[in-house]
Amino acid sequence: MDEPGTAPVPADNANPFGQVPIEIVISVGKARPRVSELLRMTCDTVLPLDRRVEDPVELYVGDRLIARGELQELDGEREGQLAVRLTEVADLRSGL
Repeated sequence: MDEPGTAPVPADNANPFGQVPIEIVISVGKARPRVSELLRMTCDTVLPLDRRVEDPVELYVGDRLIARGELQELDGEREGQLAVRLTEVADLRSGL
């Protein structure tokens, strides 16, 4: 059963790797604390990132940028769970 708002992915029976799961890393920003600041961090430390909430996030497979998108919060049964709505996708046919 497909998730609402997603298009079904066509089966690619010719490619045996089509069913292999991959890990996609979502980058929401970077922080550059000094080592002295890093050593003073505790459970309630706030670490500012180089991005704003409304800025796009980047999706990576390994070190390759494959897409950009916007963070969203899901509703219904998955209320509170984060998701990414893709706004730009790389041409993946050229290989990962």
